[in-house]
Amino acid sequence: MLQNQSYGKRWLSDLQSGLRRRFFLEQSGLGLGAVALTGLLQASSVSAANSQEPGKADPVSPRSPHFPCRAKAVIHLLMAGAPSQLELFDNKPLLTKLSGKPLPPSVIGSQRYAFIQPTAAVLGPQFEFSRHGQSGIELSSALPHLADVADEICLIRSMRTDQFNHAPAQIFLSSGFSQPGRPSLGSWLLYGLGSETRDLPSFVVMSTGDGISGGSALWSSGFLPTYYTGVQLRSQGAPILNVESPAGVNEELQNETWQLINRLNRRRLDLLHDDEIATRIASFEMAARLQASAPELLELNSESRHTLDLYGCEPSKPSFARACLLARRMVQRGVRCITIIHSGWDAHSNVKGNVQNNCRITDQASAALIQDLKRLGMLDETLVVWGGEFGRTPMVESNAALGRALGRDHHPQAFSLWMAGGGIRPGMTLGSTDEFGFHITEDPVSIHDLQATILHCMGLDHERLTFHHAGRDFRLTDVHGQVLERILA
Repeated sequence: MLQNQSYGKRWLSDLQSGLRRRFFLEQSGLGLGAVALTGLLQASSVSAANSQEPGKADPVSPRSPHFPCRAKAVIHLLMAGAPSQLELFDNKPLLTKLSGKPLPPSVIGSQRYAFIQPTAAVLGPQFEFSRHGQSGIELSSALPHLADVADEICLIRSMRTDQFNHAPAQIFLSSGFSQPGRPSLGSWLLYGLGSETRDLPSFVVMSTGDGISGGSALWSSGFLPTYYTGVQLRSQGAPILNVESPAGVNEELQNETWQLINRLNRRRLDLLHDDEIATRIASFEMAARLQASAPELLELNSESRHTLDLYGCEPSKPSFARACLLARRMVQRGVRCITIIHSGWDAHSNVKGNVQNNCRITDQASAALIQDLKRLGMLDETLVVWGGEFGRTPMVESNAALGRALGRDHHPQAFSLWMAGGGIRPGMTLGSTDEFGFHITEDPVSIHDLQATILHCMGLDHERLTFHHAGRDFRLTDVHGQVLERILA
């Protein structure tokens, strides 16, 4: 009982002390508005994290990479639904000659598909291809804007994955494992390198197009402490949930509430040394800072008309172009990892129309992101990755019962993606597939190889970046992965 009384007196004294400080600031003409609160919270978040364990560094403070590197940030343009490489990046003239005929049985082997038979007829490429830039990279006519920056990209035509369905394949691409529960790439980067910003989340996710098959597992921190989880920036309504003050809550009440909650959380943290309590503290502090930083980030009218036109962006209209421009602004403000998920590439029917529509939405902004980063001297320090979770079949999918015609099914054996900036060699093509676009014939690249290379570009050794959980050390690439040395600048 005496202990409880003593604790209550100390708590009341602390509260009165806090109120006296607030009164002083108000009388000094400063108040506890967003600007003043930001400075207070920046200092307090370090002590909150340090209080978890004596001598333990702030878990989100900037940390040195394993070795010198170029890239400081990653922008992942995830084309969810799996774009058709045969309509975009991997020209196969033989498919045009064979159109309407089945592939030789020796090519297909024992492979089975969900929506087509192995005897399905071949569908030729639906777009013309031509070579671009000094590098001569061959691209589809559906990508006129990417053609303008062909010498800045590295095209990989020999990707493969272990997963056949969208959700497992997207989760595998993000976390190195096909089921939810493992940390995503952005979480590993934040865990390994820390944050260079206190005013914005260091791992941000934006979504355009249809729903996301892999869901929040694509930006989950898994078994890492949850302060490494990605924060979703919404395209409509409040950009970040639970940041705006509720109706009827003025600045004074908000600040008093925050101080009380913060004090209680810190006492609990000192008692239990629980990472999740530190996460709770950091979340409240970040929410307070975001009340000032988020509106400034989203104010695109400060961008020049030339820049808005470059991206094809209307400042107030949610779009893939707006997300790409916001990604560039985030990198400028120290955000470590930005994932933009554009869904809608699942072309089981009318693959030509699907590709045309999605390229109309994404091609200009993707190329503009490269041009803009280069103009600002940021491309060397920003790694851009564009691609889906798998590829599409050379055989046609047509099913009258399902209303499908001239589409393509899922194809995990071979697909394409591109990378740019951040220490990647520009103007080169890696890998190739057979004349049917069915099997890889040169330089196969696994998902774990891609992940190992991204980490390498950020200065992290994928074999050394580990976290001890459930009795063993885990890593993003599990026990696999080789850095793609040939594509490094």
